[in-house]
Amino acid sequence: MRPLEGVVVLEFCQFLAGPSAGLKLADLGARVIKIERPVKGEACRQLSIKDLFVDENSLLFHTINRNKDSFAADLKNPDDLELVKKLIARADIMTHNFRPGVMDKIGLAFADAIAINPKIIYGVVSGYGDEGPWAKKPGQDLLVQSLSGLAWLSGKKSQGPVPFGLSVADIMCGNHLVQGLLAALLKRAKTNKGVLVEVSLIESILDVQFEAITSYLNDGGKLQERGDVAGSAHAFLSAPYGVYKTQDGYLSLAMGDLMYISELLEVNLEKYREKHLWFEFRDEIRVLLSDRLSQETTDYWLQLLQEKGVWCGKVLNYQDLDQIDFSMPMKQTIENSDHKKIVTTRSPIQLDGEILTSRKAAPKVGEHNKIILETIIN
Repeated sequence: MRPLEGVVVLEFCQFLAGPSAGLKLADLGARVIKIERPVKGEACRQLSIKDLFVDENSLLFHTINRNKDSFAADLKNPDDLELVKKLIARADIMTHNFRPGVMDKIGLAFADAIAINPKIIYGVVSGYGDEGPWAKKPGQDLLVQSLSGLAWLSGKKSQGPVPFGLSVADIMCGNHLVQGLLAALLKRAKTNKGVLVEVSLIESILDVQFEAITSYLNDGGKLQERGDVAGSAHAFLSAPYGVYKTQDGYLSLAMGDLMYISELLEVNLEKYREKHLWFEFRDEIRVLLSDRLSQETTDYWLQLLQEKGVWCGKVLNYQDLDQIDFSMPMKQTIENSDHKKIVTTRSPIQLDGEILTSRKAAPKVGEHNKIILETIIN
């Protein structure tokens, strides 16, 4: 039995942040019901990566919305809205990421939901909160990465701002929403009252940068200084931290004693012996290390360095990664109602030794209306 079995979640969210939270709740056993507009459904059904689709729905949608049910309802239709309110009366959690004011107009704001179900946990995802001049601005991942300073942490200094190649703001906001909802379940168990949980993309992406922002705030407001050689990896860490080209690939070097590593590599770094120089001259040091590391294969350096306790590793792409046996494989195969199979990642959580896998891909629009009407509303 999974810990959230019996918990009913109504998901009014679209795209990534809110639905990724629903994905995690579903993996933990909750019954997550997507409330979608009829026919077209949630907008993410047509938001594809590399134009990859499965049965007219994007591959992205299938992976974010596995293990969920779909209830099609027109929230502007009084009859459909009444059915949704009956679902709210029987649910434990509801989530939405509409812009501020939208749920008020529909009559499903927090105050309305509490009036229907005094024990409801009400989760809201926004771009920048629900008040102030930013409240109604679009909360989109790249925009939030750009606003938050995150884009100045990756890549080389001479490249200018470099965004992450993932929807990191959305994903972390979804994680924070799950944390808040689980905490709210505990609070409700103590108080027997509903709870409002609010998260925003901007707060989540700032929280991701806690070490960088804390450094900035406590270092006289000095901006981060990225390295400007290939493989620069962390704006606040000194050499040797970074990625280096070898004879046949790439090697990552994590934190370690630079002088000890230089001895193992037979690189003369004597003039950088004082530790404060490891940051100030990290680009120079990385160039010297790169010249030496490029002379041998990655496996050669791994054998030499790992035996001496140096933290280092290969830099893999997805094809390489797929050949590695971590003894806890992250792949799983899910299947939709038309028996189309999709290989995706699984939940990274294990409970009592059980790996949490799933088999069910995303539903069709309104696929579960009948059974939801029969088992929850009636």
